[in-house]
Amino acid sequence: MLKILTLLLQKRKITAGELADKYGVSTRSVHRYIDELSVCGVPVNIERGRYGGISIADTYRLPVGYFTHGEYTATINALEAMSSQIYDENIISAKDKLESTQKTERTENSVCGNILIDGGSWCDDRKFSEKMRVCEQAVNEHKSLIIDYVSREGEHSKRVIDAHVLIFKGNVWYLYAFCHTKQDFRTFKIGRIRSAAFTGKTFEKHEIKRDEIDLDFGVSDEERIFVTLGIDKQSLADAEEWLGIDNIEPYGNIFTASLSLPDNNILINKILSFGGTVKVLDPPELRERIKKAALHIAENA
Repeated sequence: MLKILTLLLQKRKITAGELADKYGVSTRSVHRYIDELSVCGVPVNIERGRYGGISIADTYRLPVGYFTHGEYTATINALEAMSSQIYDENIISAKDKLESTQKTERTENSVCGNILIDGGSWCDDRKFSEKMRVCEQAVNEHKSLIIDYVSREGEHSKRVIDAHVLIFKGNVWYLYAFCHTKQDFRTFKIGRIRSAAFTGKTFEKHEIKRDEIDLDFGVSDEERIFVTLGIDKQSLADAEEWLGIDNIEPYGNIFTASLSLPDNNILINKILSFGGTVKVLDPPELRERIKKAALHIAENA
């Protein structure tokens, strides 16, 4: 199973038959090993059909361990020198295992040379940064991706996409890409991509103007509501990050913000998350919905 993992890390895609022939086992055993790898948390992709095969998401990274960059390079060079003089399967296997981690030695958190990005949560162990790296490379080098995407409703789907533009809005990263499933451009929230892998194919990038991208992400005017919020000073910094510092003005002992926002449960949950330090001044119907949601929380606490 470990040999299969090492080989999958080195190759773009390989079939179960090729793995079976290489290691002298049945294809049934290969699929059993693949299932075990998936159970262990390795993001294995299986594509059916004539051009199908088994691959591992490019966002997957092996633990770097205790090697410094100098130790890593010296070890590879030493094993390379030994294997050129002495044929030993153990030496070759050790060298292959180390080289298979090389793709994880790139810059982990950068989106471009002078910007350091870590848009993940406090406990994601750089997984988000790996997805950002793959998405950035796909955009820059015009590489198609196959992604495992989870919608807000919890639905999983495998999509082949041509990544065109990275979008940063509201402290959230999105990927604007042509979706082969929908045969149209779609905006994907990078935080909802479970895994991403290069397909090995490139695409011709379309010239896209800013005005062509729906930065409201499908929220129509009918699905928006104009609100006025009262903000206590203790929550001013968090409110500025949410609403934008230009939309907030001082008003007596508090601050206010009047703007149009998507009218959905996300808005209600966001306001509730401030614990009463952000109040709805207008419209009254939104204020009543906030009250009902707060009562429901209290009843179920």
